[in-house]
This record gives sequence, C-alpha cells and structure tokens, in this order.
Amino acid sequence: MFQGIDIGSTTTKIVYMDGENLEKHILPTIKFIYSNEREYFNAVSTGYGRFTVKSMKVIPEIRAHVLGALFQTDVRNFTLLDIGGQDYKIVYVVNGVIQDFLTNDKCAAGTGRFLEKMAQVLDVTMEEISKHYRDPVKLNSTCTVFAETELISRIMEGHPKESLIAGVNYSVFERIKPFLMRFKSNTIVFTGGVAKNKAIVEIIRKELGKEVVIPEDPQANGAIGCAYYAKKLGVRSQHRIS
Repeated sequence: MFQGIDIGSTTTKIVYMDGENLEKHILPTIKFIYSNEREYFNAVSTGYGRFTVKSMKVIPEIRAHVLGALFQTDVRNFTLLDIGGQDYKIVYVVNGVIQDFLTNDKCAAGTGRFLEKMAQVLDVTMEEISKHYRDPVKLNSTCTVFAETELISRIMEGHPKESLIAGVNYSVFERIKPFLMRFKSNTIVFTGGVAKNKAIVEIIRKELGKEVVIPEDPQANGAIGCAYYAKKLGVRSQHRIS
C-alpha cells in the first residue's frame, strides 16, 4: 500500500494505492490541520501545506500533478492545466518530461475560490455554475473583489442569470488563455477541482480547438501523483486515516 497526500489551501486529498486500485479521501484542510493525524512517515506529500505534516518525502506540486496525470491517462505529450482552490498551474510536458511551467499563487482570480464567490453573488450552486457557457455577459474585471462589484452591476442591468453564469466561466478562461496559448500542445490535461466544471471544459475546447482530457479523478490528481511516486520509490505505508 502506497500513500500520497496533497494538502491544498481548501481541501486535503489522501490517496492509498495498491497496484492499480486507489482509495481516496478528501476533507477540508482546516479539519486535517487540526486533527491528530499529523505523522505520515511512509507517505509522499505535496501541496500548499506540505510542510505541516511529517512525511517521508516532500515533492513540488508541479511534479506531483504531472505524475498524477501520467498515471491517470495514456497521454505523454500535453499541457497540464491544474486549477485549484486558490491557484492554478500550467505545465508543458513532452514525452512525459516537464519542459516549462507557469503558476499563479498570488491572486484568486480564475480559481475555484473565484467561482465559489461568484456563485454566492448569483445565489446558485457550483453545479449550476458548471452548466452555462452560451451567450456570456462580458465581465472585464479579473480581480475577485472588483469582479464581484461588476457582477452585481450586471445583475441590476437585468441580464439573464444563465448569461451571467456563462460570463463568469468565460472570465476564468480569459484569465488562463494567454498561458495556455504559450505552449503548443494539441492536448490539454485538465486537473483540479475546477476540471469538474463542464462549461469551462467546453469553452476551452471551443475557443482553442484542442483536445481536453479529464482524468478519472481530477481533484485528487496531486495526491495520486504522490502515491505513484511512493510506489516508484518502493516505500509502503501501513498508516491509514480513520
């Protein structure tokens, strides 16, 4: 049994790998940090809070997510797009090897937190947010705070809610588009919690004309990459969360 942990800003993902079989646990990071489960001596960890636990090995997030994508897909030449709770990572991979990467970890615009905030303003669920991409209302602000104010103004103008939601999704795409255009891959492997947003997936396919591959479990991809790395090292774990 091999164990990987991805401690994100919002959620913590813990994965146990036994052969090709995976057992996954996802819990709020605040709950994980204040739990008594803090020692993972035979685990590989990554993520925003990777140094908050005692683990056998810590690896960079970029490496963990690429390893997860390689394990979960048959693709070896791709651009990895990972959008999490408060950041995004874009990695250029050729023949399974990292060539270049870009990250955004200083602003929540274009991340899961941005989508959650806009959903609150529109009084809709994240599931509803993921449905709409047609007839988007243009939102010019990229900052989450300013975008909230602009979205409220558009609501007051009487735009249909579906178009406002589509505008929110397009604003995420516009934020990441220049970085996706920088790398010339024909395939984008989309990971992170935001990869579950079907509207953003459709926008990327439509606007960029690229194949978009969603792994079976995009949200746990980093933890899967850590478990895969532990497997490559041959470090087995007996420790399990309750």
